[in-house]
Amino acid sequence: MTAATALGLALGAGADLLLGDPRRGHPVAGFGTTALALERRTWRNSRAAGAAHVVLLTGAAAALGAMLDRRTRRHAPARVLTTAAATWAVLGGTSLGRAATTMQRALEAGDLPAARAALPALAGRDPRELGEAELARATVESVAENTSDAAVAPLFWGAVAGIPGLLAYRAVNTLDAMIGHRSPRYERFGWAAARLDDGANWLPARMSAALTVACAPLVGGSARGALRVWLRDGAAHPSPNSGRCEAAAAGALGLRLGGRNVYGTRVEVRPVLGDGRSPTATDIPRAVRLSRAVWTAAAILAATGRLLRR
Repeated sequence: MTAATALGLALGAGADLLLGDPRRGHPVAGFGTTALALERRTWRNSRAAGAAHVVLLTGAAAALGAMLDRRTRRHAPARVLTTAAATWAVLGGTSLGRAATTMQRALEAGDLPAARAALPALAGRDPRELGEAELARATVESVAENTSDAAVAPLFWGAVAGIPGLLAYRAVNTLDAMIGHRSPRYERFGWAAARLDDGANWLPARMSAALTVACAPLVGGSARGALRVWLRDGAAHPSPNSGRCEAAAAGALGLRLGGRNVYGTRVEVRPVLGDGRSPTATDIPRAVRLSRAVWTAAAILAATGRLLRR
């Protein structure tokens, strides 16, 4: 079934590349609704309660994946179609690019209210006081970071663990987005989700950075700059993973990322990544093209790696 899984990964990535996310009945949205309903029963201001919440939901996703794996083990066509459907459901590379393009168009039209309204689809920072420069920077940073989270990481785990890996990873990442951020409500309850997401993304983030180096020339960027800034600045970021992706993108595109970010009542001053100029709206399409090149390369590697497994 190795070949069937590899073909399913390739077909699912192709579906995301051509179609983006399913427009109705998205399984990830359904998982989020279920997680929110469960949270009403499980929430306590403790790490143990948060850990139990994460284990229960991630375990359920992995168990569903294992059941699908078992049921398609002796039926290659079913394995191909099931893997393709799961891959398509958990990938978000094309939708990420579309959200960034929406931001670009609003900024180029000088429509700051529309641009601010578009930011929540990309980043969690407060858009109300942000101008064009900060909105452009937030978009480029989000595209760089989420290329790993939304595309490279699920493909990596699909190559490693098949359907269970795809579903379990998306559960972990979705829970981190829901409860893993720092706030009075989730400081303790969300701790396990954030730490598990850090672990699940450790290798994929560095793979994303390496692929950014490799793909930079395909979009007119600098492979040397991407490697230099990744190695020099990547570890300065407060996230053990996001900084590698953002630093590599900054070097590849000749930009300077980082700075002051506002998340509700919380303010963070991020270290500077890169030596270039600040991003503008015209840099967003470059970031999107680089993102697409990176995760397309990741899809090829994932399918090839799975095919070569014995």
